[in-house]
Formats: sequence, C-alpha cells, structure tokens
Amino acid sequence: MPPLFAFVALLGLLMVVDARPGTANPGLGAASPNDTARFLAGLPPTAGSPLEALSKEPVWQQYARNFDTEWAALEAKQIGKARAWGAKHLEPEQRPLYYMFSGPDFLYADTFFPKATVYVMSGLEPVGRQPDLLALKPRALPSVLEQLRASLSDILSRSFFITSYMDQKLRRAHISGVLPVLYVFLARTGRTITDVTFLTLDADGTVKPFDLTVASAHPRAVKVSFTAKDGAAQTLYFFNTNVADKSVAQSGFLKFCESLGTGDALIKSASYLPHAREFSHVRNVILRQSSRILQDDTGVPMQLYKEAEWKVEPFGVYTHPIPPFNYAYQPAMKALYDRHKPAKLGFSYGYRWRNNQSNIQLATKIRPQ
Repeated sequence: MPPLFAFVALLGLLMVVDARPGTANPGLGAASPNDTARFLAGLPPTAGSPLEALSKEPVWQQYARNFDTEWAALEAKQIGKARAWGAKHLEPEQRPLYYMFSGPDFLYADTFFPKATVYVMSGLEPVGRQPDLLALKPRALPSVLEQLRASLSDILSRSFFITSYMDQKLRRAHISGVLPVLYVFLARTGRTITDVTFLTLDADGTVKPFDLTVASAHPRAVKVSFTAKDGAAQTLYFFNTNVADKSVAQSGFLKFCESLGTGDALIKSASYLPHAREFSHVRNVILRQSSRILQDDTGVPMQLYKEAEWKVEPFGVYTHPIPPFNYAYQPAMKALYDRHKPAKLGFSYGYRWRNNQSNIQLATKIRPQ
C-alpha cells in the first residue's frame, strides 16, 4: 500500500465510528483529543494513554513509518519552501487569521501564519463529532480503504482540497467530518490539543456550547484550543457555513469575525468566489478587517485594492485561470505582473500547482479605510 493511502486508511478507521453522545472532553478510559490526533498523525500517544496498546500493533507502526516518510517528502518538496518564503515576506504577528473558503486546511494556515492567536476557518464541509478510536472494528478497514484512500491526496500533492470531492467523502454514512483532518494537521505541526468544544452560532455572532446529547443533531462549529511548540496558547474555530450573501447575512458568522477585530487573511483556491457579486459581504469584511491579505488570483479582485489604501506585491507567475474559471481572467492582475516581473515561487500555491506556475499576492493596508 502506498504511504499516502496508508495514511488515509488509518484516517478512515477513525471515521468509521461515530462518537457516542457526550462532551468532547474525555471521560474515564477515553482517549484524549490530543492522543487521538497524535495517533491519526502517525505519532505515538502519550505514555499511559488508552491508545498506547493500539499504537504497538504492527499495522499502526508500519502506518507511522509510512506517514513519517510521506510527511518528510512533503516538507522537503513543498511545505519547507513555503514556510521559508513566509518567514521572509511575512512578519509574524500575534493576531487573528481569517481563512475563508478554507475547508480543513490548517496546514497552510500554519505554514504562513504560525503565530496567529486565533484561526477562523470556514467551509461547507460538516464538522463531525469527537471520534472514538477505542470502538474501532478492524473488519471495517477494506470498505474504508475504498471510500477514503484518495480523500487527502489533493491537499498533500497539489496544496488544495477539491471541495466537491472532499465534501462528498466527508458526508458519507461512515464519515464524521473535518475534525479528523484538523487533528492530523495540528499534531503534525507540533500543536498540543488542550480542549475541544462543539458550538452553535447565534445570529448576533455569539457562540454557545452545542448539546452533544442530541444524537440526531450536528454541530455547526468547533473550537479547538491548543498550545504551540513554544507554549503559546492558540485557538482554531471551524464553521460549517455558507458565506454567500443571503446565507451569511443571517448566520452570524461575519458578526463573530468582526468581534475578533483586526487580523490577517488567507485566501487560496477559493473557486474565484470573492470575485462574485453574491459574495460581497464576506469580501468586504476581509477588506475591512485585514491588515494583510495573502492570496492567489482566486481571492479579492485586483481592482478592489485601492492604491491609496493598499500596497500589493506580486509573487510567482500569473497567466490565466484554469478551466472552468476562464471568465475570471484579470487584466489588472496581468498588468501588475508585467510591471513588477517577480521571481517564480519554487513551491505550489493554489490551482496552478505544477512547478513554477503558481501566483501569490501580498496586500498590505497602508491606511485605514
């Protein structure tokens, strides 16, 4: 079995079992969210964990070795280069990061903004529930392999999720949402999870704990608290929400974002939704609340960056959008690249993921709007 498929197979094992109703905090004999995340990421759980015995099984130890190999290759080919670029061009700031249209892609949020205090992520994918690894049934593995063997291949090989494909996989009967993917990325980026809380979101932007005892209901948001390698406390929110104008005007999501204040924004492989008229509300919040916006050409259209308010630096190569997004070609973007003639990136970012085809724009606000 190829290393990537082995990774997804173990991830699939998690998703076969829906957690029993209850709180996200582990009870007596339950595995903690942090140990669950480490186990899924091919990292040993803490000594004395209920998962310790399971991690001694040959199948998991082979999986862990394969995962280490796969992750090392990803680090050498892609993530290490992207992180070095970010360290050169992005001064680390301790403030919120708004990553709309993200799905469960914490990996690139960490790569470019490792010091963010709060990560706000959103997508159409379901949140899921706290997984129960101790209830796994080994005989489920063959069907899991068939269902999930390619579910993460795109983010690891191309730098983005294919939303429709990921959404389909995460909504099947035996799949419990984006939380396992977030767990894997948190563990592999050196975070230690301290608490997981499922949430509801009121229209006024207030978040409240979700009642997990209602078996038929599904949480629309999750808050994951964790510490970084240096001990700094950080928080991740993932919201299952539609950010089109009609939906987001009633959901309270943008009011929640506004309550966190000024931060940075990340946009990648966003299906050019920020170009559309029906996504004006989320686009305006990004422009209003961001000190910096790191994006590819699927992000905020170039003509909306007013010269008196924004400094926009181009990186990489801009040619034209991939099909079926040909309509989103930007003459203003092409003029920017022709004027500056930036160097190629050397790593993948967005839909143009092949060698030396990607583009990035870094927009820095130079005065308040």
